[in-house]
Amino acid sequence: MQPLRARVHHGRLVLDEPTDLPEGEVVELVPVDEVLAHGGDYLDDEERQRLHESIEESIEQMKAGNLIDADEALAELRAHR
Repeated sequence: MQPLRARVHHGRLVLDEPTDLPEGEVVELVPVDEVLAHGGDYLDDEERQRLHESIEESIEQMKAGNLIDADEALAELRAHR
């Protein structure tokens, strides 16, 4: 999905973009400058710590040779749609 763009007009966000989202879907908008100020993501300290732990675990699995073929993994994910 492509990012949605909104403009501020009289203190309100105005969004006029076509979308495939269902009616009533709630969408959170975060200013790009704010995301960049947080290092390019919007993780809190706990989420960032879990992400780094997960990455470290994956690196250790890779070093141990515990790998899977990317094409096979994607095919399996697609099969569960």
